[in-house]
Amino acid sequence: MNFDLIEEHKMIRDMAKGFADEVIAPSAEEMERTGQYPYDIMNKMAELGMMGIPFPEKYGGSGGDWVGTHICIEEISRGDITLGALLDVTTSVTGQEIDVFGTEEQKKEWLVPIAQGTKIGAFALTEPDSGSDAGALRTRAVLEGDEWVLNGTKQFVTNIGLDNASIALIAAISGKGQRGNIISTFIVPKDAPGFQLGKGYEKMAWHGSATHEIILENCRIPKKNLLGDPSRGFAQHLAVLETGRISIAAVSVGVAQACLDEALHYARERTQFGRPIFDFQAIQFKLADMAVSIELARNQYLKAAWLKDQKRKHTFEATVAKLFASEMVEKVASDAVQIHGGYGYMDEYPVSRYYKGAKLLQIVEGTSEVQRMIIGRVLAGGM
Repeated sequence: MNFDLIEEHKMIRDMAKGFADEVIAPSAEEMERTGQYPYDIMNKMAELGMMGIPFPEKYGGSGGDWVGTHICIEEISRGDITLGALLDVTTSVTGQEIDVFGTEEQKKEWLVPIAQGTKIGAFALTEPDSGSDAGALRTRAVLEGDEWVLNGTKQFVTNIGLDNASIALIAAISGKGQRGNIISTFIVPKDAPGFQLGKGYEKMAWHGSATHEIILENCRIPKKNLLGDPSRGFAQHLAVLETGRISIAAVSVGVAQACLDEALHYARERTQFGRPIFDFQAIQFKLADMAVSIELARNQYLKAAWLKDQKRKHTFEATVAKLFASEMVEKVASDAVQIHGGYGYMDEYPVSRYYKGAKLLQIVEGTSEVQRMIIGRVLAGGM
């Protein structure tokens, strides 16, 4: 068993780490404060090929793998949580679903610009009455001649409010089957007739991330925009969300590492009772526990990504990674604030931003409660 990163993965890590330190981190506080979307940074990420790491070269990618993708996501998230999440949504979920289930024509039209980073993708599953119970969605699609007509509302859609967002993958009920509703997935361009960008949500954090409602009123798209098997749309979504969970674990590790870095720096610089607070055992123990938790979470997401690259079953590992890492980062962020004392509550210190942003990681790509349900089902069925 070899835990060393291969040369390609080291190059990705070093490239993403340098970019996060030199380009993202200096702008992160202003992005969060003003809510301005960092199009210039996205363009630079695209130039470096970050959005297309796992996709074949013929579709605009670099022919890399999912371990490399998630190493990149971790490092970018260390610079800013919202940019790490952008890679999750556009690459791990949207791009992957087109790559795995799309036709050759769909890949050339929609995957290539996503992999090249010239366009950003969005994933629209959640609705006002269907969150964790995603199968309870109400959006409907009816085939009329050579067009699908969609009606419904999607909410909490990441990326779609960006000017460079091109499409949303939308799940909708397309018919009835023996076991209930048939759910299909559709590639819906942002400029399709009847597609409306709804309200932008006011969030307590993640202000540099565009989160909007989508309203579909007789939205018409070509028949060819049906993605994959018309009776397996929901299963397709669940398949790519497994990767999304690995990605959120990587985001969590990146943010947690940023918390540890800041807390360690502060503990060495801050003096109380005539010496650096790092010298006090209570502080050292907190930092040690933070480092241990981060290392365990990192190993778990890398294992899940490696299993995916080997085309082996990874439901359990991906779910464990997401659950452990997302709960870990909230605790690590809290401890980082505690180490900073009163200063940690001030916006001028990065740990305040990390703490506010960490909570959402326990909710997106399936709540912690849903992750435990999945793990329970795996245990009940045997491993």
